[in-house]
Amino acid sequence: MKNLFSIVLLFTALISSAQEKKETLKPQIVEVSCGECQFGLKGKGCDLAVRIDGKAYFVDGTKIDEHGDAHAKDGFCEAVRKAEVTGKIVNNRFQVSSFTLLPEQK
Repeated sequence: MKNLFSIVLLFTALISSAQEKKETLKPQIVEVSCGECQFGLKGKGCDLAVRIDGKAYFVDGTKIDEHGDAHAKDGFCEAVRKAEVTGKIVNNRFQVSSFTLLPEQK
């Protein structure tokens, strides 16, 4: 009985330590634009997307209009820009946890 209690206690400690580990996401510089207008993704309107390693993903966690007028000369529907992002791909969508649009390079 004492051994069974020790095993249960050890198992509980292992589960607790596994749950405490957090995934560390590294910031990366990616191309960002309108998924439909610039990256050729199928959608129902203008939606923000990122392109990572040549593949485009719609973004969850920020919206296209939160970063200026999408239809302006330098907007996401007219131009591909760069941003520093942190996040991960889940179900073929990019779940953003941080998004910083970089200045336009001329």
